[in-house]
Amino acid sequence: MIFKRFLSVAMLCAAAMQATNAQAQDQYKVAAIGFYNCENLFDTINDPNKKDEDFTPDGPYRYTSDVYKAKLHNIATVFKQMGADVTPDGPAIIGLAEIENDNVLKDLVAQPEIAARHYQYAWFYTPDERGISTALLYNPKYLKVLMAEPLRVPTEQLAYKRPTRDVLHVCGILAGDTVHILVNHWPSKSGGDAASAPGRRLAASVDKRIVDSLKAINPATKIILMGDFNDNPNSEGIMEVLQAKAERTDVSDTNIYNPWYNMYKKGIGTEIFQGEWNLIDQIMVSGALLSNKNGKWAYYKQEIFKRDFLVNKIGPYKGLPHRSFTVTHQWDNGYSDHFPVLVYLIEKK
Repeated sequence: MIFKRFLSVAMLCAAAMQATNAQAQDQYKVAAIGFYNCENLFDTINDPNKKDEDFTPDGPYRYTSDVYKAKLHNIATVFKQMGADVTPDGPAIIGLAEIENDNVLKDLVAQPEIAARHYQYAWFYTPDERGISTALLYNPKYLKVLMAEPLRVPTEQLAYKRPTRDVLHVCGILAGDTVHILVNHWPSKSGGDAASAPGRRLAASVDKRIVDSLKAINPATKIILMGDFNDNPNSEGIMEVLQAKAERTDVSDTNIYNPWYNMYKKGIGTEIFQGEWNLIDQIMVSGALLSNKNGKWAYYKQEIFKRDFLVNKIGPYKGLPHRSFTVTHQWDNGYSDHFPVLVYLIEKK
């Protein structure tokens, strides 16, 4: 009798929770905003101006047309499921890193898993030696792009021999609300954290310059900064240059809010290096997306999209992101060495 009574109470609680969720969905519209480092999403063609030979049919990864098609299918499968349990349209916007060119983007948005969403994209040719760049996919049902531009990170100021990825700046109307989006892929830690940190601080200063200029025109400007920052939320580039705040109570309209700081402090991450989880994939928002003075889109919550199919199940890499290739460069029918991230914006109906 006690067990039956317990089941009845549990069923009532579950029903009440479902009713609450349904009521919330009735009261609010939801927009999912995502970011994903696609880990070397190349085509199979050798670009003579870029160092992309590894990802060609004759390169060490044996990157054939079949592998390329499987890679596209896998990435599209991720996008199909990202945010779909919250909004059936999936992400309205997805920032991307490690994209070779617009041919790859054309092939990606045509994949049957996501073709019905009619994603469009913003992309510019990159100065990166390998040819990988940032890009933005967007669902035209949600976002009308007004302008897009690449913002150069002047690494020659640091006597760097190699250029890095541009910051992609996109401005548009997100279902009635003007937003600015900055998509980043900051310099890696190649050569060591300390030696490479100036490059990331320089990239951060490019973001900060744009944020400050937009805020000077209108402090209530809504800005979304996303990317693979190759830095954790407690880094100098994020905390000192961007001056991102970890607590909502510390954020004014002119600040940037970083909802990932406290997750990182709990040991949660999006990629792993030398046995330690790092949370280098982040989506930050300007304070105007918290105060929401115009009563439109407001920040709600964040999520690391760590679904079961994206995780290695067995062996020494159990629990880690299921990468595309093994350490011996064999195609493993995987996805990426990063987990995707999402933030959700809400607006009252």
